[in-house]
Amino acid sequence: MNRNHFWLTQEQFRRIEAHLPTDTRGKERVDDRRVISGIVHVLKSGGRWADAPPEYGPRKTLYNRYVRWAVRGVWSDLFHALARAGGPPEQVLIDSSAVKAHRSASGGKGGSTISPSVARAAVARPKFTP
Repeated sequence: MNRNHFWLTQEQFRRIEAHLPTDTRGKERVDDRRVISGIVHVLKSGGRWADAPPEYGPRKTLYNRYVRWAVRGVWSDLFHALARAGGPPEQVLIDSSAVKAHRSASGGKGGSTISPSVARAAVARPKFTP
């Protein structure tokens, strides 16, 4: 196993296994632990599904499983169940906030200039008298 890849431990998988769907039709699902580890890896890295490492199995399987379970509400139910179970706050809290900024949002051309507020400018002495 590569150290840069995410893998669920046996204990982590044991906790979520009971919440996974069991009503499969057709072919038996491939290793859930491997596929879920791959899904988490892609989501954590922010990469594309096509760039998922081959150790997690077929990339299409990762994507299809993620999308199909999202439609069925499996991920939502799993997160709610794990949050209800409790645990250390750093493991229970999930933050999905993201802030996008334009590449020039830190300041325009010429750097940051400090301009006085409108209220101060109104009561200030005029710079020149006509």
